[in-house]
Amino acid sequence: MNFQSIPPIEQSNAYLDFAFRRARERGIEKDFKGNWLQKIRQKECLKIDTITGTLIARLDKTLQTLPGLRDLAPFYIKLMILTIDYPLYKQSCASIPWAIKKIRFLQKDYIQKVNQLTENNRIKHVSTEFYGRISSVLKQINNNLKYLEESRRIMKTYPDIKEMFTVCIYGFPNVGKTTLLNKLTGTTAKVAPYAFTTLTINSGHMKLAGETIQVLDVPGTLARKEKMNLIELQADLVLKELANVIIYVFDISEYGGYSIKKQEQLLQNLKKDRKVLVYISKVDLVEPSILEEFKHKHYSFEEIREEIIIFKNQEKIILEE
Repeated sequence: MNFQSIPPIEQSNAYLDFAFRRARERGIEKDFKGNWLQKIRQKECLKIDTITGTLIARLDKTLQTLPGLRDLAPFYIKLMILTIDYPLYKQSCASIPWAIKKIRFLQKDYIQKVNQLTENNRIKHVSTEFYGRISSVLKQINNNLKYLEESRRIMKTYPDIKEMFTVCIYGFPNVGKTTLLNKLTGTTAKVAPYAFTTLTINSGHMKLAGETIQVLDVPGTLARKEKMNLIELQADLVLKELANVIIYVFDISEYGGYSIKKQEQLLQNLKKDRKVLVYISKVDLVEPSILEEFKHKHYSFEEIREEIIIFKNQEKIILEE
């Protein structure tokens, strides 16, 4: 799912202001027929119906734009549990159908009251009472609407990924991960000569041996989980849940600002049960003698492509068996 496309969630006052304004406009536009009592009843009922219809339509639209929890892939559910208050998010989503149900009930109740009254002042009083009760319903869910907007801003940082064979490009910021992503997939993710250019998890796809493979540019960290930021938490989950192959980008030139020792430590943190391919970036900045002393087996760009094909075919055979 593309979480970046979720529109902002409005506050209760915005819903009410729009609905009441629309009701006033409809009350002015409409040419009512009949005697004075019939006209007053028609006008007030029209305003009640307009407020009800406007609020329900906008609340329902808000609900439809939010991720449907039943339709989300397990990875995204785990990501939500990791990054937001998941029970509160579900409760906040449920508050919208509750409000819609209450609004419909109030509409039916107050339309009936208006049509039973015969005095102008009483009709106006009942209409005003309806406006107050509708406002109260919206204000009761305002904290839920606020939390949905807070959650939306967090979910906007989620990567748009699919459940398919996935290669994760991993390593510290500014070591050349995004450059490798662009080279493998033909994407044009942002690259700059300073750290923390990757503010989200960049994704792309490449065709190998006639099959599509997902490639994710994943920022690395040595921080403990409780100290990780949102993107680092997402990256950690991606590695655990999705990575079939990890390409570890090693900058032995140290121009990226991270020592070989620190990059070694991050490499050792990778789980041993994953296929890890070491790729050396910025080779043109490295003395041949330093490259020769590098202790890890490493792969060229073309060798990485070949290794991915081999590993994918092996997994395919295992699944078929």
